[in-house]
Amino acid sequence: MPICWGVRKEGRTLWTRNAVKGKSVRGERRKREGKIEWRRWDPTKSKVAAALLRTSSEPSSILPSPGSTCLYLGASSGGTVSHIHDFVCGAENHHGGQVVAVEISPRVSRDLISLSESRPGMIPVLGDARKRRVIAPFIRSKADWIHQDLSIADQAETFVKMAMNFLIPGGVGLLSLKAASERSSEGDDKARFHNAEIILKNSELSLLERIELRGLEEQHVLFVCELSLGGENQCKQSSVEEHK
Repeated sequence: MPICWGVRKEGRTLWTRNAVKGKSVRGERRKREGKIEWRRWDPTKSKVAAALLRTSSEPSSILPSPGSTCLYLGASSGGTVSHIHDFVCGAENHHGGQVVAVEISPRVSRDLISLSESRPGMIPVLGDARKRRVIAPFIRSKADWIHQDLSIADQAETFVKMAMNFLIPGGVGLLSLKAASERSSEGDDKARFHNAEIILKNSELSLLERIELRGLEEQHVLFVCELSLGGENQCKQSSVEEHK
């Protein structure tokens, strides 16, 4: 069953249309259908894939469209990023998309950089994903879609700040929140997820859905947000304050 261009679901299995035929990224299974090659998207290794299986909304609504400008904060070695690239950019970036992937670890970034060499439109950035000035020189415009997956103590606050700086009004932002990393909040996992939800609801973002990932990604909840059209002025103010 197609979810959108380049993404399909078969039972509990997800596939993306491989932009680099003949190559796997994490040893995942591939299969051919005529001239098209598909790569299995493992929901136990990708919070975005897990969310696609668990969402109560239309799965396509939480994914970027082909040709979009995307920002991925906490890209690691690029497993999920590569699947996003498959359908946002396509082979030789024939869709004209851009996926800016930010990772702070030099060791892990080597894999990300190597991956990008065969995937035009994927832009690896070595640096702190919490800082606007690290990202701004590499992204071509405001992002249509943002995903944040950072193991830091202030995940929700950082997500709001980065969304206000980079997300277009009407754009979709996904926050993959790991309870164990949210040390700025007291209490158990449930309390930490609840506190993050309050932070999102008190921001200029509209919280569309909270997706439980238990069983696929333990101690994780994925929040789906949208920047309201009225948040445009706040975006401009956030950019000014970032430079003070």
